[in-house]
Amino acid sequence: MTQLYLIRHGIAADRAEYSNDEERPLTETGKKRTKKVASRLKAFDLKFDLLLSSPLVRARQTADLLKESGLCDDVEIFDPLVPEGAIQEWMAWWDTWKAEKGNQGSIALVGHQPDLGNWAEILVWGDAGDRLIVKKAGVIGIELPESGSPVGRSRLFWLTPPRLLL
Repeated sequence: MTQLYLIRHGIAADRAEYSNDEERPLTETGKKRTKKVASRLKAFDLKFDLLLSSPLVRARQTADLLKESGLCDDVEIFDPLVPEGAIQEWMAWWDTWKAEKGNQGSIALVGHQPDLGNWAEILVWGDAGDRLIVKKAGVIGIELPESGSPVGRSRLFWLTPPRLLL
């Protein structure tokens, strides 16, 4: 079985300060909180086989902090994790990964809200309805089924706001 962790980027600079949303970095508070969350996740003995990140600066910085804390060895930029990215592209990627690596392991995705919440809803309930909110540096854990489509057949096992990890 594959465990999928959906992690929202940490607190980022105000949109009004940047003409290009893709360039907004984490704030100092965002970096500190993300490091604390990463440290707590590491204390739970989590280790991701692979971490995929949105290419936006704040997500890449979050992914790098997770890597620096020892949660993963590899970070790959994954364009479908941009805001309004398509879960179908990730599912096609997962099918390929699963065929190569087997259906065992742990994958983390660092991205944006509402997409991560909606992706979780699609995997667990089969459709998105803006019911799950992932706070900045929050985590959702989902077990993907061993065979067949994960849509509506996955199991939610973790939904943690960052305040419970700080």
